[in-house]
Amino acid sequence: MAHEVSIKELLEAGVHFGHQTGRWNPRMRRYIFGERGGIHIIDLQKTAALLVQAQEYAAELAGRGGTLLFVGTKKQARDAVKEAAERAGMPYVNQRWLGGLLTNYQTISKRIRRLHELTEWTISGTLELLPTRERIAAESERDKLEMNLGGVRDMDRVPDAVFIVDLKTETIALREAERLGIPIMGLVDSNCDPGPLSYAIPGNDDAIRSCKIIVDAIGDVAAERATQFRLEEEQARREAEEQARREAEEQARREAEEQARREAEEQARREAEEQARREAAEAQPEGAGGEAPQSEASGASQQAGQ
Repeated sequence: MAHEVSIKELLEAGVHFGHQTGRWNPRMRRYIFGERGGIHIIDLQKTAALLVQAQEYAAELAGRGGTLLFVGTKKQARDAVKEAAERAGMPYVNQRWLGGLLTNYQTISKRIRRLHELTEWTISGTLELLPTRERIAAESERDKLEMNLGGVRDMDRVPDAVFIVDLKTETIALREAERLGIPIMGLVDSNCDPGPLSYAIPGNDDAIRSCKIIVDAIGDVAAERATQFRLEEEQARREAEEQARREAEEQARREAEEQARREAEEQARREAEEQARREAAEAQPEGAGGEAPQSEASGASQQAGQ
């Protein structure tokens, strides 16, 4: 697994800074170390330990071919979410969460297919052949779909888990995942409720560096194990193809031997029949010539009797 993030790295990234004490959620009490200048300070020892647990789960999930959806639409997390997800080959949402993305995936999947269709039109040049008004409308639709669904265009089913940055901002995503019983990992600040999370990572969700270090920590292990899984899958596929090729060659060899055996038997049968015909033909004249003298002798005997 990728290296563990040290407390020093978390400290330098400002992960320990929470919200103002007046804006806290009491359910975050167990993750708060103290207060300084009216700001809650998050216990980084607990953050580091919980981050390791989340990394282990993400690694296990990616290692068995599972899908982890990264969600972070706030400006501080957008770039980190996109980069981490793309490294891991995982889907992501970093612009706008479309309601029903999880709970009404069948409908959303139709829009994803439409995005693939418009993209194919663009690549093949079909879009340029449309009348101007239709082309402009299609381009506008493509750009809108790309912005909202570009990160999940290759997600062919509901994800196995969701990683969320800032539960306050991603309330709809949180509710949809919770409704479907999907395991949720998340970076939770002192003003959030960690209750719905399967893997809560307490930390500052308002600073770019803080979001990036946590997102990268999850994304790196997912990328590492996902790559390993894909290599193993490719190796297994090649071995299966090689095995199938060997079996096909063996089958072809057996069929060729069986065909050769049948042809040899047929050839031997024809030769035996031909030999029998020749022997019968050779024996026929001898039988016919031996009967003639007997007939003549019989005729002469009859004349002498008369």
